[in-house]
Amino acid sequence: MRWVNRQVRRSDRLLLGSLPILLLVVVYLVMAASRHAANPADKILPLPGTMAQSMSALMFEPDKLSGQLVFWADTLASLERLGIGLGISTLMALMVGLALGILPPVRATFGPLVTGIAVIPPIALLPILFIALGLGETAKIALIVVGIAPVMIRDIAAHVEALPREQIIKAQTLGASSWQVMIRVALPQAMPRLLHAMRLALGPAWVFLISAEAIASDVGLGYRIFLVRRYLSMDVILPYVAWIALLAIIMDFTLTYLSRRLFPWAHGAGH
Repeated sequence: MRWVNRQVRRSDRLLLGSLPILLLVVVYLVMAASRHAANPADKILPLPGTMAQSMSALMFEPDKLSGQLVFWADTLASLERLGIGLGISTLMALMVGLALGILPPVRATFGPLVTGIAVIPPIALLPILFIALGLGETAKIALIVVGIAPVMIRDIAAHVEALPREQIIKAQTLGASSWQVMIRVALPQAMPRLLHAMRLALGPAWVFLISAEAIASDVGLGYRIFLVRRYLSMDVILPYVAWIALLAIIMDFTLTYLSRRLFPWAHGAGH
């Protein structure tokens, strides 16, 4: 049987998916052990025991200055910023994307503006945002919104615009107004695409969040990574990066589960 026709059973997917990760872990452990055998004070590839000791202090011992559990305070601050930015972007994508996709005059008027903003590198706008909005939370959230909202809007608009014209004509034949066409025809079919757009936006959203926290912040996962890098504290940096990856995977899995649960018809259920 050709590989292109070979289907993987659900029970085997977890095993196959974990093999590359386990291989990377084994390679890391071998390299770390060899470096520490040559130089016990090596900081570049810390051993698991060193990372566990450092993270234990950050997770369970209150900071002497702030009294906070640093790891959990960083996680909460970053997730709050990410959640607000992603929430605002999702709401904008839904509202503006529907209008652009279903209403040609709106698309002709505002489509070029959305496209122009979408192609600007958001990191280039970071100094402008900090100057205009200050160094507080607003600028960090604004960077996430500016970075992902225009792309999400374009994606939803293109999806709605590509809906079969027959559906819109039939709705109007039954007396539907433009508003009713948008809400009752376009909106239900845009919702699965919206969750998909959120999944695609997660990666860039984390990039913009880490960038903003690295430049101007006093708490957050990105702030902590860039704070300890000057001390070559890889025993903190690597676990923090792994934690960010785990959070992103959990978010992606949750959005996928919600999409399949709420909109099974969009995933070929029943076919």
